[in-house]
Amino acid sequence: MLKKIGWIIIICTLFLVLWPSSITAPQLLNVFKLTEEPDVIVRGTSGSAMTLDISFGDAALEKWIAELEAPYPLLLVDTAWAMRFPDSAELIRKKNIPVALLGKEGAFYEEDTALFTEQLEEFTILFGKKPLWFRTSDEVFPKLLQDSLWKHEINALGSTLRWKGGKLPPHKKGEILTAALERKGTATLDDIDRLLASREFQSVEDVLFATDVKTKKIPE
Repeated sequence: MLKKIGWIIIICTLFLVLWPSSITAPQLLNVFKLTEEPDVIVRGTSGSAMTLDISFGDAALEKWIAELEAPYPLLLVDTAWAMRFPDSAELIRKKNIPVALLGKEGAFYEEDTALFTEQLEEFTILFGKKPLWFRTSDEVFPKLLQDSLWKHEINALGSTLRWKGGKLPPHKKGEILTAALERKGTATLDDIDRLLASREFQSVEDVLFATDVKTKKIPE
């Protein structure tokens, strides 16, 4: 009788230990699963996010990055620039500033199907991680590029407004504002500081995850 009770206790214990592991736990929504198919994210519905495209800059930009304080904007970095200024790239990494991959104009990815993969590898070496976000410099995302981003589990990020300096833009709920530091651009670091001081910014993830996501359809 005691032997039988002992076996019952052992069987019940094994059941209690193994049973929870057989149940599929609910999965948290990750950044990549914002859309059900390849698409371009351009805004949420509340808050404001600031993103900065960087393809040009020297010692002045490095100083600006060194003095930048949280909450940080999302920096989208051209790997060609980052390789020319490795100290600035290292500073971004050490300060744990959110960073993503900035590409060339969209048409280049139709002409060279290996271009995105090469830039992705460069980014991963520079920053020690794969980006969650990718943007072309002109915010044009050909379908082949969208499919490649989807395959690599990276989101295509556009913007609600690309600001080029001058008068500050009016606030819009869920906006993703973009300024660009580029060779022929008109926005300066002083302009970007004015924009950063104009309102309370949140991370792109906070603006998107707390709300419905606005997307932009791309022609086939």
